[in-house]
Amino acid sequence: MPPKPWKVVASTWDRSYRVFNLRTDQAMSPRTGRIHPFFILESSSWVNVIPLTPKEEVVLVRQYRHGTRSVTLEIPGGLVEDSDTPEEAARRELLEETGYLAAEIRPLGWVHPNPAILNNRCYTFLALNAVFSGARHQDDREDIEVLLKPLNTVPRLIREGEISHSLVIAAFYRFFAEYQPGFCP
Repeated sequence: MPPKPWKVVASTWDRSYRVFNLRTDQAMSPRTGRIHPFFILESSSWVNVIPLTPKEEVVLVRQYRHGTRSVTLEIPGGLVEDSDTPEEAARRELLEETGYLAAEIRPLGWVHPNPAILNNRCYTFLALNAVFSGARHQDDREDIEVLLKPLNTVPRLIREGEISHSLVIAAFYRFFAEYQPGFCP
């Protein structure tokens, strides 16, 4: 028999942080009838952008990530602000982080980053014919290096662990599944 939804009997907002709120739900197990606490991070949705130049290069960003205390190689991305659609956020993040503009933005779908503790979605967009405009606008919390890598090197970068961010890997999986059937990372 498939699992059933748990009944939320109480929900309290605990604290707000800049990028998420902490909520505690008291939920009843449909199997045992017992009530258990669950801690949920409420967050705005996120976007990831796979920018491709006319020369089939991917515009990547290298930046320090506090969670892992390491420098990572990723695609541009960020929060969908209240006034944004996901596509508008994708265009904004691409320009702010890299200085690139795209002639065309195509949605590739979305994933739940971690449905066990997060309530949001991560949308992925393909930015075609991305060209450098020179207008980068990093905020005070960003220190980003922009790199161009040939698209055909991405599978190797993932295999070798140079690209290790799970949402970036999910974005490239969607891209390769959609645009290069038969791709196997």
